[in-house]
Amino acid sequence: MRAALHSGYTLGMKIAISIPQDVFAQAEQLARRLKKSRSQLYSEAVAEYTARHSPDEMIEAINQAYAEPDPETDAFVAAAARQTLEQVEW
Repeated sequence: MRAALHSGYTLGMKIAISIPQDVFAQAEQLARRLKKSRSQLYSEAVAEYTARHSPDEMIEAINQAYAEPDPETDAFVAAAARQTLEQVEW
């Protein structure tokens, strides 16, 4: 297998963007507080934003959650429902 050649010190795409000064300042503060690089902060933010706005990924996550029932959760829900129904006057 041939090794990929990378120039610079990052493995990703380098881009230039323009953002409002106040957004930049807030991002800088957050990056320092989280002890992350600016690149890492922006990369994670864009990844989260695109995931949140991707209907296909959201539907897939919902489908996966319902396709794989958790037996412990199901047992808990059944017991809670039984207990609730026992307290209801019929």
